Amino acid sequence: MSTEANQTRESEPSSTPGTTVDLPTTGEKDRRQEGSQEDIIIVDWEGPDDPLNPKNWSRGKKWAATLAVSAFTLISPVSSSMIAPASDQVAQDFGVTNEVVLALFTSIFILAYAIGPLFLGPLSEIFGRNRIIQGANLWYLVWNLACGFAQNTGELLAFRFLAGIGGSAPLATGGGVLGDIWSAEERGQAIAIYSLAPLLGPVVGPICGAYIAQKSTWRWVFWSTTIVTVGVQILGVLYLRESYAPFLLEQKAKRIRKSMDLEKGPVRIVKSKLATDDRTWKNVIKIALTRPFVLFYYEPIVQLLAIYMSYLYGLFYLFLTSMPLMFQGTYGESVGVSGLHYLALGVGVTGASQINARLMDYIYKVLKRRYGGVGQPEFRLPSMVPGSIFLPIGFLITGWAVQAKVHWIVADIGIVFIGAGIILSFQAIQIYIVDAFTTYAASALAAASCLRALCGFGFPLFAESMYKKLGYGKGDTVLAVIAIAIGCPAPILLWRYGKQIRMKSRFAKHAVK
Repeated sequence: MSTEANQTRESEPSSTPGTTVDLPTTGEKDRRQEGSQEDIIIVDWEGPDDPLNPKNWSRGKKWAATLAVSAFTLISPVSSSMIAPASDQVAQDFGVTNEVVLALFTSIFILAYAIGPLFLGPLSEIFGRNRIIQGANLWYLVWNLACGFAQNTGELLAFRFLAGIGGSAPLATGGGVLGDIWSAEERGQAIAIYSLAPLLGPVVGPICGAYIAQKSTWRWVFWSTTIVTVGVQILGVLYLRESYAPFLLEQKAKRIRKSMDLEKGPVRIVKSKLATDDRTWKNVIKIALTRPFVLFYYEPIVQLLAIYMSYLYGLFYLFLTSMPLMFQGTYGESVGVSGLHYLALGVGVTGASQINARLMDYIYKVLKRRYGGVGQPEFRLPSMVPGSIFLPIGFLITGWAVQAKVHWIVADIGIVFIGAGIILSFQAIQIYIVDAFTTYAASALAAASCLRALCGFGFPLFAESMYKKLGYGKGDTVLAVIAIAIGCPAPILLWRYGKQIRMKSRFAKHAVK
């Protein structure tokens, strides 16, 4: 507490109404109300270097948390696509002949991604990030295990959907964790690694799933991921700690309230610096659970970013589900060999991500110095420029290479460009959202994730029909035209008008660093 407050305490008896009382002097600030019976203690961090503040964690602890949350974020997308190469086995066992139902075995997991973040993201702002991530992962583990024991189509689809609800938690809250612990100048590399997982997971999944389906039964697709999930859960218990500042300060306030003798002296109100007068349990639940919808409905910047991410995610999953058709159908490869072509997508995604991770924070610092030392979320947009160029190039190369049945390496080169184009734009948008909505990053990401997941669910349902009707050359040309029409103007327009749109936001207009 301040020196002035200490002097006041020495000169006035503690029993006098409206005065301060002897209180812990570390990290709590008291604000007196003259003439009242109440002393209000505002609980804050113990100065700018408080080690309990997640922003002040050691770099080792920050990276441990980053890698832990990235591991959670990786295993769920692996499950989302791992069943794709084995879906024919599932169809034979359950007698499925409908192409849409066959595609649902893969995409219904993504449908759950549209629903889970809408309540898991906001709940992390009530109960803390750590509890939600680890609790939801346990939920995913149970239902993913159950998928391996499904006896009919209905059970498998239901279990997949329920597993997807739990699996969506790291996607809903992981960006918020990184926003909690990293400063804006350091955040780029951490989020580049984290955002690699949602796109690398669907690449790794089909490779593993193809060989499991070829060497064993489709049920081991689920049992194997469950085994890995147990290891990820252990990793989270060891290295993932609570990082959400309002939750941590509220817990600190509760500990102080318990330690105080409320029977003696004036009534003392202890509350977090970030608490508000209307922070009742009912209001907290109501506000937090409706915030993603409020953000999406009222915030134009969220709508624009959500549409852009949805287009990227939809194209990504459309392409993922069509790759087995290309290489098994056109090139006559086995299930296992055709799955190896996902490595090309992995090379593009991983290579571009790691290069971007090293450049993003550097570009941010350069632009911050150039524009008067004030950081802006728009400084994350430069990496979208090469991304928006690579994507249509990749579609054109891949589509016409497969159509002409030239050597498969040409198609794989195009796939590398597709992976690079998607991850560069995806990372830029995701970190833009975290920078713009730091405190409410989980809710903002949930709002964007809902539409994104719906496109990831819906696009694969028409992939096979589109390619059968148009062929791979014309089909991928259509996707390239869409990528040019939407992707190429996006970074220019967001750079020029993003701040103007963002300043109209009630949640993001003060997001400068």
